[in-house]
Amino acid sequence: MNVLILPGIGNSGPDHWQSHWQQLNTHYVRVNQLDWDNPNCSDWLIALEEGVNSAGPNTVLVAHSLACLLVAQWAARTTLQIKAALLVAVPNPASAIFPVQAVGFSPVPTQPLPFRSTLIASTNDPYGGIAYAEECASYWGSTLVNIGEAGHINSASGLGAWHAGHELLQSIQTK
Repeated sequence: MNVLILPGIGNSGPDHWQSHWQQLNTHYVRVNQLDWDNPNCSDWLIALEEGVNSAGPNTVLVAHSLACLLVAQWAARTTLQIKAALLVAVPNPASAIFPVQAVGFSPVPTQPLPFRSTLIASTNDPYGGIAYAEECASYWGSTLVNIGEAGHINSASGLGAWHAGHELLQSIQTK
């Protein structure tokens, strides 16, 4: 089983759960982007396509924040296949606080994803909110997991290695 880690804008720092997971699981591979701070969807799509092409069809994507939108954009364009995706803290590109430097991530595709997906959301995520997460889960055919008040489900949320999230990933891998 191949796991590709897809951080959002700014990359995931050392205290982020994605970084913890990657350190604890040497077969997890981070898809690196040319510009973490000024994300261009077209550029990010190329890196994701190359990553999946190398990893193969038995791959699970682990996306945080902006990378959730990337996965939806990629799924609408690619011919490659993957096993599943874990989508955490999807942001709303129509939100007033969506980063202006993130270009090309909207409109958000509304067709079902062609692979199993679980969307994890927080009730007090300032970038997306639970209602937006429910809407995306409905469009994409994703299973929605509401983890309560956890902010943007990032390092500021104080989750550390976020064992509960990793258990959700492991349940996806065994299906």
